Amino acid sequence: MLPTMLIIDDFLADPYAARAAALALDYDPASRKGNYPGTMSGAPLVIEGLETAVSRAVGVPMIPQPGTTHGHCRLTLKGDRGVSGVHIDPCFYSGILFLSRDADARGGTDFFRHKRTGLDRVPTDPLALVQAGFADANALVDEVVNRDTQHAGRWERTMRVPMRFNRLILFSPWLFHNAADGFGADAETGRLVHLQFFARG
Repeated sequence: MLPTMLIIDDFLADPYAARAAALALDYDPASRKGNYPGTMSGAPLVIEGLETAVSRAVGVPMIPQPGTTHGHCRLTLKGDRGVSGVHIDPCFYSGILFLSRDADARGGTDFFRHKRTGLDRVPTDPLALVQAGFADANALVDEVVNRDTQHAGRWERTMRVPMRFNRLILFSPWLFHNAADGFGADAETGRLVHLQFFARG
Protein backbone atom coordinates (compact mmCIF):
# COMPACT_ATOMS: atom_id res chain seq x y z
CA MET A 1 0.00 0.00 0.00
CA LEU A 2 1.24 3.46 -0.87
CA PRO A 3 2.13 5.71 2.05
CA THR A 4 -0.31 8.61 2.39
CA MET A 5 2.61 10.97 2.88
CA LEU A 6 6.38 10.93 3.08
CA ILE A 7 8.66 13.84 3.99
CA ILE A 8 12.27 13.51 2.88
CA ASP A 9 14.71 16.16 4.04
CA ASP A 10 18.03 16.84 2.29
CA PHE A 11 16.68 15.10 -0.81
CA LEU A 12 19.13 16.36 -3.42
CA ALA A 13 22.88 15.91 -3.13
CA ASP A 14 23.45 19.38 -4.63
CA PRO A 15 20.31 21.47 -3.97
CA TYR A 16 22.11 24.75 -4.66
CA ALA A 17 22.78 23.70 -8.24
CA ALA A 18 19.12 22.69 -8.64
CA ARG A 19 17.98 26.03 -7.21
CA ALA A 20 20.28 27.94 -9.57
CA ALA A 21 18.99 25.92 -12.52
CA ALA A 22 15.39 26.54 -11.44
CA LEU A 23 15.97 30.29 -11.20
CA ALA A 24 17.57 30.27 -14.66
CA LEU A 25 14.41 28.87 -16.29
CA ASP A 26 12.10 31.15 -18.25
CA TYR A 27 8.93 32.03 -16.32
CA ASP A 28 6.14 32.82 -18.76
CA PRO A 29 3.97 35.73 -17.57
CA ALA A 30 1.00 34.16 -19.38
CA SER A 31 1.07 31.29 -16.87
CA ARG A 32 0.11 33.76 -14.12
CA LYS A 33 -3.46 33.57 -15.45
CA GLY A 34 -3.73 29.87 -14.56
CA ASN A 35 -5.52 28.11 -11.73
CA TYR A 36 -2.78 28.54 -9.17
CA PRO A 37 -0.95 31.63 -7.94
CA GLY A 38 2.49 32.45 -9.24
CA THR A 39 4.36 31.86 -12.48
CA MET A 40 5.14 28.48 -14.04
CA SER A 41 8.46 27.76 -15.72
CA GLY A 42 8.22 27.38 -19.47
CA ALA A 43 10.32 24.22 -19.40
CA PRO A 44 10.83 21.48 -16.81
CA LEU A 45 13.83 21.24 -14.54
CA VAL A 46 15.10 17.74 -15.16
CA ILE A 47 16.44 16.06 -12.02
CA GLU A 48 18.43 13.00 -12.97
CA GLY A 49 17.30 9.89 -11.13
CA LEU A 50 14.17 11.52 -9.67
CA GLU A 51 11.70 8.81 -10.67
CA THR A 52 14.08 6.07 -9.52
CA ALA A 53 14.57 7.71 -6.12
CA VAL A 54 10.84 8.29 -5.62
CA SER A 55 10.02 4.74 -6.72
CA ARG A 56 12.47 3.41 -4.16
CA ALA A 57 11.07 5.65 -1.41
CA VAL A 58 7.43 4.63 -1.90
CA GLY A 59 7.98 1.05 -2.99
CA VAL A 60 6.11 1.37 -6.31
CA PRO A 61 7.55 2.06 -9.79
CA MET A 62 6.86 5.66 -10.83
CA ILE A 63 7.05 7.51 -14.15
CA PRO A 64 6.06 11.08 -15.11
CA GLN A 65 2.29 11.55 -15.43
CA PRO A 66 1.50 12.46 -19.06
CA GLY A 67 -0.38 15.70 -19.61
CA THR A 68 0.84 17.38 -16.43
CA THR A 69 3.49 19.96 -15.56
CA HIS A 70 5.69 17.27 -14.01
CA GLY A 71 9.15 18.69 -13.42
CA HIS A 72 8.20 22.31 -13.93
CA CYS A 73 8.93 24.93 -11.28
CA ARG A 74 6.55 27.50 -9.86
CA LEU A 75 7.58 30.88 -8.47
CA THR A 76 5.02 32.58 -6.22
CA LEU A 77 5.57 36.03 -4.76
CA LYS A 78 3.77 37.86 -1.98
CA GLY A 79 0.30 38.90 -3.13
CA ASP A 80 0.05 36.46 -6.06
CA ARG A 81 -3.46 35.00 -6.43
CA GLY A 82 -4.99 32.18 -8.47
CA VAL A 83 -8.52 31.11 -9.32
CA SER A 84 -8.33 27.82 -7.40
CA GLY A 85 -7.66 27.11 -3.76
CA VAL A 86 -7.94 23.72 -2.05
CA HIS A 87 -7.59 21.02 -4.71
CA ILE A 88 -6.50 17.50 -5.64
CA ASP A 89 -3.97 16.49 -8.31
CA PRO A 90 -4.58 14.63 -11.62
CA CYS A 91 -2.07 11.84 -11.09
CA PHE A 92 -1.24 8.61 -9.25
CA TYR A 93 1.11 10.25 -6.72
CA SER A 94 2.28 13.83 -6.05
CA GLY A 95 5.51 15.48 -5.02
CA ILE A 96 6.70 18.98 -4.13
CA LEU A 97 10.37 19.83 -3.72
CA PHE A 98 11.01 23.09 -1.85
CA LEU A 99 13.79 25.18 -3.38
CA SER A 100 13.41 28.46 -1.45
CA ARG A 101 16.23 29.33 0.92
CA ASP A 102 15.44 28.82 4.59
CA ALA A 103 16.14 32.49 5.30
CA ASP A 104 13.30 33.47 2.96
CA ALA A 105 10.87 30.57 3.39
CA ARG A 106 7.41 31.05 4.87
CA GLY A 107 4.45 28.69 5.12
CA GLY A 108 4.69 25.45 3.20
CA THR A 109 1.99 23.09 1.92
CA ASP A 110 -1.34 22.85 3.75
CA PHE A 111 -3.78 19.94 4.03
CA PHE A 112 -7.48 20.28 4.80
CA ARG A 113 -10.69 18.68 5.99
CA HIS A 114 -13.95 19.63 4.31
CA LYS A 115 -16.23 20.80 7.10
CA ARG A 116 -19.61 19.73 5.70
CA THR A 117 -18.57 16.19 4.73
CA GLY A 118 -15.79 15.62 7.26
CA LEU A 119 -13.59 14.26 4.47
CA ASP A 120 -9.88 15.03 4.18
CA ARG A 121 -9.50 13.31 0.80
CA VAL A 122 -11.42 11.72 -2.04
CA PRO A 123 -11.95 8.09 -0.95
CA THR A 124 -10.54 5.60 -3.44
CA ASP A 125 -12.76 2.77 -2.20
CA PRO A 126 -16.23 2.65 -3.86
CA LEU A 127 -17.93 1.65 -0.60
CA ALA A 128 -16.36 4.58 1.25
CA LEU A 129 -17.63 6.90 -1.49
CA VAL A 130 -21.18 5.59 -1.09
CA GLN A 131 -20.94 5.89 2.69
CA ALA A 132 -19.86 9.51 2.22
CA GLY A 133 -23.00 10.12 0.16
CA PHE A 134 -21.56 10.21 -3.35
CA ALA A 135 -22.26 8.00 -6.35
CA ASP A 136 -18.68 8.19 -7.60
CA ALA A 137 -15.43 10.12 -7.27
CA ASN A 138 -16.37 12.57 -10.04
CA ALA A 139 -19.52 13.59 -8.17
CA LEU A 140 -17.51 14.21 -5.00
CA VAL A 141 -14.88 16.25 -6.83
CA ASP A 142 -17.59 18.36 -8.47
CA GLU A 143 -19.70 18.90 -5.35
CA VAL A 144 -16.88 19.36 -2.84
CA VAL A 145 -13.58 20.32 -4.46
CA ASN A 146 -14.75 22.33 -7.46
CA ARG A 147 -17.64 23.99 -5.65
CA ASP A 148 -15.78 24.95 -2.48
CA THR A 149 -12.19 25.39 -3.68
CA GLN A 150 -12.15 29.15 -3.03
CA HIS A 151 -14.44 29.20 0.02
CA ALA A 152 -11.90 29.19 2.87
CA GLY A 153 -14.61 29.00 5.53
CA ARG A 154 -15.72 25.60 4.25
CA TRP A 155 -12.36 24.00 5.00
CA GLU A 156 -10.41 23.31 8.19
CA ARG A 157 -6.65 23.12 7.93
CA THR A 158 -5.49 19.88 9.54
CA MET A 159 -1.76 20.09 8.88
CA ARG A 160 0.97 22.27 7.43
CA VAL A 161 4.20 20.75 6.16
CA PRO A 162 6.62 23.64 6.69
CA MET A 163 8.79 24.79 3.82
CA ARG A 164 12.42 23.85 4.26
CA PHE A 165 15.14 24.09 1.63
CA ASN A 166 15.68 20.74 -0.15
CA ARG A 167 12.67 19.08 1.53
CA LEU A 168 10.61 16.75 -0.67
CA ILE A 169 6.99 16.00 0.21
CA LEU A 170 5.45 12.94 -1.43
CA PHE A 171 1.73 12.39 -0.89
CA SER A 172 -1.52 10.95 -2.17
CA PRO A 173 -2.97 13.29 -4.81
CA TRP A 174 -6.45 12.63 -3.40
CA LEU A 175 -5.66 14.55 -0.21
CA PHE A 176 -7.27 18.00 -0.12
CA HIS A 177 -4.32 20.40 -0.19
CA ASN A 178 -3.10 23.82 -1.21
CA ALA A 179 0.06 25.89 -1.18
CA ALA A 180 0.43 28.35 1.66
CA ASP A 181 0.71 32.00 0.63
CA GLY A 182 3.52 33.18 -1.58
CA PHE A 183 6.25 35.40 -0.21
CA GLY A 184 9.16 37.55 -1.29
CA ALA A 185 9.47 40.42 -3.74
CA ASP A 186 11.53 38.76 -6.49
CA ALA A 187 12.80 35.43 -7.79
CA GLU A 188 15.64 35.27 -5.28
CA THR A 189 13.36 35.67 -2.25
CA GLY A 190 10.10 34.11 -3.51
CA ARG A 191 8.40 30.76 -3.02
CA LEU A 192 10.16 28.39 -5.41
CA VAL A 193 9.03 24.78 -5.79
CA HIS A 194 9.62 21.88 -8.16
CA LEU A 195 6.31 20.18 -9.02
CA GLN A 196 6.10 16.42 -9.44
CA PHE A 197 3.17 14.39 -10.78
CA PHE A 198 3.72 10.66 -11.09
CA ALA A 199 1.96 7.84 -12.89
CA ARG A 200 2.38 4.22 -11.90
CA GLY A 201 5.25 2.69 -13.83
